[in-house]
Amino acid sequence: MKSLYLLIALAPLVGSAIAGLFGWAIGRVAAHVVTILGVAVSAVGAVVVLNGLLNGAPTFNGDIYTWLTVGGTTYSVGFLIDNLTAMMMVVVTSVSLMVHLYTIGYMHEDPGYQRFFSYISLFTFSMLMLVMSNNFIQLFFGWEAVGLVSYLLIGFWFKRPTAIFANLKAFLVNRVGDFGFLLGIGMVLAYFGGSLQYADVFAAAPALASKTVQIFPGVDWSLMTVTCILLFIGAMGKSAQFPLHVWLPDSMEGPTPISALIHAATMVTAGIFMVSRMSPLFELSDTALSFILVTGSITALFMGFLGIIQNDIKRVVAYSTLSQLGYMTVALGVSAYPVAIFHLMTHAFFKALLFLGAGSVIMGMHHEQDMRNMGGLRRYMPITWLTSLLGSLALIGTPFFAGFYSKDSIIEAVAMSHIPGSSFAYFAVIAGVFVTAFYSFRMYFLVFHGEERFRHVAHDAHGHDDHHGHGVHEPHESPWVVTLPLVLLAIPSVVIGYIAVEPMLVGDFFKGVIFINHEAHPVMKKFAHEFHSAAAMGMHAFTSLPFLLALGGVVTAWVFYLKAPQIPAAIKAKCGAINTLLENKYYLDDIYFAVFAKGSRGLGSLFWKVGDQFLIDGLIVNGSAKVVGAFSAVIRRLQTGFIYSYATAMIIGLLALMTIWFAGLIAR
Repeated sequence: MKSLYLLIALAPLVGSAIAGLFGWAIGRVAAHVVTILGVAVSAVGAVVVLNGLLNGAPTFNGDIYTWLTVGGTTYSVGFLIDNLTAMMMVVVTSVSLMVHLYTIGYMHEDPGYQRFFSYISLFTFSMLMLVMSNNFIQLFFGWEAVGLVSYLLIGFWFKRPTAIFANLKAFLVNRVGDFGFLLGIGMVLAYFGGSLQYADVFAAAPALASKTVQIFPGVDWSLMTVTCILLFIGAMGKSAQFPLHVWLPDSMEGPTPISALIHAATMVTAGIFMVSRMSPLFELSDTALSFILVTGSITALFMGFLGIIQNDIKRVVAYSTLSQLGYMTVALGVSAYPVAIFHLMTHAFFKALLFLGAGSVIMGMHHEQDMRNMGGLRRYMPITWLTSLLGSLALIGTPFFAGFYSKDSIIEAVAMSHIPGSSFAYFAVIAGVFVTAFYSFRMYFLVFHGEERFRHVAHDAHGHDDHHGHGVHEPHESPWVVTLPLVLLAIPSVVIGYIAVEPMLVGDFFKGVIFINHEAHPVMKKFAHEFHSAAAMGMHAFTSLPFLLALGGVVTAWVFYLKAPQIPAAIKAKCGAINTLLENKYYLDDIYFAVFAKGSRGLGSLFWKVGDQFLIDGLIVNGSAKVVGAFSAVIRRLQTGFIYSYATAMIIGLLALMTIWFAGLIAR
């Protein structure tokens, strides 16, 4: 099995290396063939592994290669293959495969074609190394590798200043989270027996549940709380949780395929996966769980609000991603780890579908992204329309769709929890249902229904707006390499929730993989007691509050943007302050720029002018030189070059010495 695991992990790396290093020689077709083949091999292997585990095959936990041993600590490359890992492997490789196919159509005119395929295949390898790891060092390697590839892909169009700004922003914000993550790993290494293997750390954790540490002298902190919060700070950066979420909306500057692959389906879920994998640690700290719960609640609700006022089609989906990641984080906070992973899986399919659908619309609209210049596209792009509708229905939690089972399970889990902060969390996730339905169908109605607004704003050959309607380009359906992935992603977006809800949430799918202290946190026990079947859950939903709120959101969007479009403008005029707050994204970017960017520049200027210029250069270096120069100038005047001057000086010196000697004799 080791050979199969290595094949799954390394096949995308081989494809990436060939396309990246030799793409100029092998050409565009060979570059996409070799990368798609590598990801396809991984996807088939992942399905084989998951199927084997479901049919009784044993889990695997072992090292493949040891690269360093320091004292009693071993740093190695190793795999932990269980149901959680196998499920993540299937999600990562299957979504990646769809994105690779889609990229053939979306990027076919781009001069960086081979480079793009190399990057996305390298990302797949990095994500696989992250989810397959059995130790913290390999986890951190995968963690940083996906961040690096994300940086490369967000700034893929590196001649655009906005793309360079966006990838730097993503890189720097993630460094904040990764610094906390690295400190958390350091705490594990220092206090958990000197091992970084998951199995050893989890075995040592119960004995350390009550241990305290002094970060500041005289103040005791719970070791488990400090460690878990530091680890979660890493998840806050990678999974874009408030307040480290600011990088993800700007990451839409990258090509649409990577928005689907990295910033919806896989990389941003790494933090959710990590916390679930570390459940034996997080279960020992209610404080850490409350911190996670409140953070997720804020993200789920307030990022949803920002989706309401966006006009860029990709940014609407981006803020939707932020909100849904908040839902997953809320589930983690109430110890419903299986529910968080379940929503991670369903969300990966329908959010990738929505992103790729948005990309198809952009292609059909000749690279127009403003929804105010769309409308009526259902007639021109029937496949994109239908698949986007299915994705939107899944996102808002329509009964029997995939998103319904996972999203409603989160809401029920929060309602059953008594963790501090659960009351606020319940309000956030319930209110978020209406908000999600409203912004999702606002986008759907503006793009696919109503007036064909693109006839009023066309673009000339140079890309300039032509408001006279000359040279209008008719929208068109995307080629089959774009629409086929949409159809294939639409299928699990509809059915995967119905199939997986029972085994993943009340069955034995995560038995022995995710640890929950049911005595202290009985949410999943209560959920299992009240769950009857997937069909019963779907039928019951039609009378539930979340369904009514979702329906209300859809109807409100229909009224506002199809029947009475003057209403949103009137509300905007009356709520100008709120609209300004939302358009400025709660001013967080401005605060960060003022505090961190300007603050760090100010601190640097202080060190430069006071420390470097005044103290070091002015006093120490130049000051000492001036003292030596002044002393030398005085001494130089004594060197006249005349013998009588030197003779006079010698006589005067001799007389002075004799005077001192004679004065000494008298004193005796």
